[in-house]
Amino acid sequence: MRTNRKAAGRTAAALLTACALALVAGCSGSGGKDSEDQADDGGGGTAAKTPRMKIAMVTHSGEGDTFWDIVQSGAKVAAAKDNVQFLYAANKEGKEQAQLIQSYIDQDVDGLVVSLAKPEAVKAVLAKAAAAGIPVVTINSGAEFSEPFGALGHIGQDEAIAGEAVGEELNKRGKKKALCVIHEQGNVSLEGRCAGVEKTFEGTVENLNVEGTNMPASTSSIEAKLQSGKDIDAVVTLGAPFAAASVKAKEGAGSGAEINTFDLNEDVVKQLKAKEIGFAVDQQPYLQGYLAVDELWLHKNNGNVIGGGKPVLTGPALVTEKDVPALEKFTARGTR
Repeated sequence: MRTNRKAAGRTAAALLTACALALVAGCSGSGGKDSEDQADDGGGGTAAKTPRMKIAMVTHSGEGDTFWDIVQSGAKVAAAKDNVQFLYAANKEGKEQAQLIQSYIDQDVDGLVVSLAKPEAVKAVLAKAAAAGIPVVTINSGAEFSEPFGALGHIGQDEAIAGEAVGEELNKRGKKKALCVIHEQGNVSLEGRCAGVEKTFEGTVENLNVEGTNMPASTSSIEAKLQSGKDIDAVVTLGAPFAAASVKAKEGAGSGAEINTFDLNEDVVKQLKAKEIGFAVDQQPYLQGYLAVDELWLHKNNGNVIGGGKPVLTGPALVTEKDVPALEKFTARGTR
């Protein structure tokens, strides 16, 4: 597993922060068999003795996006450890996401975790959260908007750096033309990834917008593009489910393009093992959910702000078939 050089320093800082949080978290558990059982599920322990909190997470997830299942897994383990009631809602449309955030403000939650894929759509409602004294941690997307929107901090990967790492890897693999598949138009993070690829890739990059919530339609669109573009020798998808769709599209088109993807799940690890995928970019979604809940708990109970309010990086790391043995156990249980 390789981290991009430009992100190495900040990634190391993020790992040190995570270790520090783990030490603090350990103080809130009593150990013993319950702790061991929790650890088998990805960490945690018995509930903290701090007052009960209510934390809500609102993301831009579309239906069937397994990435957010992993984020929730991390958040739920942290919530159980921190004596937190965890609530979750999602909508890929910015307007509806804002309405969901407002509903949790109305419920007087103790903290909010929000993704900023379409930042302008939620800007006003996050100002309302600030006015109501509800702290916000942003995750996954829109890092550059986190501080201006009044959030405590942001947890995720730098999408431009991640895209640049992909472009550099494609150069090493001798690729000449890449297809970057965008599964949600208007998502600033996805656009940032493709822009990053284009910045460092010495070949040419063509973006393809697909209907992310309709996998058969997405597969057909990718297949048609590969049929018409025989010179495409690399496909970069921006989410794990679309890697499988691209593998299928490649077969249907009779293409020799290498399939690569952002994000990791159990299926992607199997495809890496079978050499159906060349590499994947891991941004550790479990860690995003876990640290976001933990940060809100730490802020309330100890006045902490991890990373000094600056983005805490959870990636990127490039994963290949060589990393499969170390990852299979974790992806099988839904924590990587």
